[in-house]
Amino acid sequence: MGSLSDEEIKHAVKQALAEDVGTGDVTTLSTVPETAKLKAVMKAREPLVVAGLAFAETAFRELSADVKLQTGSKDGKALKAGQDLLHIEGPARAVLTAERVALNFVQRLSGVATITARYVEAIKGTRARILDTRKTTPGWRRFEKYAVACGGGQNHRIGLYDMVLIKDNHLAALRDELPNAIEVAVKRAREKYPELKVEVEADTLEQVEQAASAGADFILLDNMNPDQLRAAIQLIKGRSQTEASGGVNLSTIRGIAESGVDFISVGALTHSARAVDIGLDFEE
Repeated sequence: MGSLSDEEIKHAVKQALAEDVGTGDVTTLSTVPETAKLKAVMKAREPLVVAGLAFAETAFRELSADVKLQTGSKDGKALKAGQDLLHIEGPARAVLTAERVALNFVQRLSGVATITARYVEAIKGTRARILDTRKTTPGWRRFEKYAVACGGGQNHRIGLYDMVLIKDNHLAALRDELPNAIEVAVKRAREKYPELKVEVEADTLEQVEQAASAGADFILLDNMNPDQLRAAIQLIKGRSQTEASGGVNLSTIRGIAESGVDFISVGALTHSARAVDIGLDFEE
């Protein structure tokens, strides 16, 4: 997917600040003098992998050009509890008002990076690679997929536009084409979008053979156990790359990876990642 642009980070931060601040941070404006200054440090309170620091920096700078920032880490780096992510110094009002928006971005995106790194570590030594899915927070897909990459995972298709993925529901719409629905679907996809890779979801070994024979670049092996995955790989004989999906968690992923699949897609990287514990500690 590549890195995020300054423009899209700034746009997202401005939207978040507008949502949070509204007509003004009434607590800070009414209690903190305009001339007050302070120092703070953003700190990891648990082991984590960093992602989203640029969002935090942008949030503070959006509220004051006088805020001074010094990074103590970088995206993709693994931290222990107690290690620093970012040092902040400047106008107290700006820092206090931006605090929650800055933390929300970094906690959420670091959570995605952290759980991704755990899955990557769980299959270390196998040929398999971890993929994300489209099960993302609406409006945050690029950010969450960026965080997956920070954690060592690999991005699957970004949306419906950059790869053909023929799933069971597409095949269900081709009932009149049975028993050659997969062959027909792959042929039509090649003709319409010759520049794109084509993947076919297969629930059975019969569908696996049909997809491989049709020339699919990838075959998504859906909800298959390790024995079924091995049988599918033997049947494909290198004609297509393989992706395992369904029933994947930290307890099952090692066995799935050892079957010999090329990729394992994990929806939990984005739809179930929790925000990690990161705090902003103010110095005396």
